[in-house]
Amino acid sequence: MAKSQKHILAIELRKEGNSIKDISRLLKISKSSASIWCRDVLLTSQQVDNLHSKMVAGGYKGRLKGAQMQKAKRKLKIKNYQKLGIKTIKPVGSRDLLMLGLGLYLGEGNKGGNQFQFTNSNSDIVRLIILWLKDVFDIKKRDLILNMIINQQHKGREVKIKNHWTKVTGADISQFNKTIFIKSKSKKAYSNLENYFGTITIRVKKSSDLQYKILGLCYGVLN
Repeated sequence: MAKSQKHILAIELRKEGNSIKDISRLLKISKSSASIWCRDVLLTSQQVDNLHSKMVAGGYKGRLKGAQMQKAKRKLKIKNYQKLGIKTIKPVGSRDLLMLGLGLYLGEGNKGGNQFQFTNSNSDIVRLIILWLKDVFDIKKRDLILNMIINQQHKGREVKIKNHWTKVTGADISQFNKTIFIKSKSKKAYSNLENYFGTITIRVKKSSDLQYKILGLCYGVLN
């Protein structure tokens, strides 16, 4: 039986070291037809190595593309749940804010003594605690005392970090005490050094009554 033009081309392409998949795509024929037509063509060891390398590279690209698709799906899912969260939570009433602040203080606040003190590294949580102090206890921003605690590796970024917390808290730079530098035991290098802002400790001037009141409310929550 005479060979068709595509049959002949398939054999020539195979002799040049092309894969069955590529031959199928180039000639617009099924992979089974390409495989049958080219089954008698013997490839050199170099051609086999080239096809293997191409297959490995193709597999890597496929895995990378799959990972990117999964990442995009994950981001979309998170964004949708964030929208749902905003829709579900809003509006936040005065009691909601009271209880939310107490929960945060139970986790990160001073559980004893006679001074209000709250420490955290999350900018949004710090903003929320300052709003809580203002709306629930009528504490003015000018009454805040602030302490930065940062890793000594970031000593050169002290001014930048202080500017960050100034914007977050809305306080004046004069309300910051001397920065506390700590030595990290870990020597691990991080890729997001510019996003590091240490932690901030918030205190309130003459806050013994405030502290007792908050601890009383916390006691009420726990009991």
